[in-house]
Amino acid sequence: MRTVVTAALSAVLLAAGPPASAPPTPETVVVAGSPTTAERFRLPLDGPPRVSRRFDPPSLPWGRGHRGVDLQAVGPGVTVYAAGAGTVSHAGRIVDRGVVSISHPGGFRTTYEPLDTGLPVGATVVAGTPIGVLADGHRGCPAGACLHWGLRQHDGGYLDPLLLLGDGRTRLLPTHG
Repeated sequence: MRTVVTAALSAVLLAAGPPASAPPTPETVVVAGSPTTAERFRLPLDGPPRVSRRFDPPSLPWGRGHRGVDLQAVGPGVTVYAAGAGTVSHAGRIVDRGVVSISHPGGFRTTYEPLDTGLPVGATVVAGTPIGVLADGHRGCPAGACLHWGLRQHDGGYLDPLLLLGDGRTRLLPTHG
């Protein structure tokens, strides 16, 4: 099932992305979710995308890897925006950092960390809604601050969030059963 979902999402997202010659921009990108609806996604930070660490999924679900991308920011305190429309499913601390998760139509969830936020769980957001400010302290960040941005299927599989902008790496996952 994951192979089918991952392949289908990749095909839909890549088909709607910018031309291969143009890098993704902070403007919204229309992604066809079904024949009758469209979902808009954008970068969660203003300015051109500056990826300091790319998506590097583990070979096994419990293995080492990087389950998202790190986006460089000018420093802590910059506004972080919802990448797309959805409902806040988590807003609070996990271990030592603030994390916001947004559930999107179609069975996907984006995550943002480290963040300081005042959003309540259950809040409805659209692409571009401010969801918090970037906190410092993201390990391995070569800039003033970095946002870790993740994309996850509700069944637990991780995807490259740059797929939402038409610029990600796809990977087929094995099916079980």
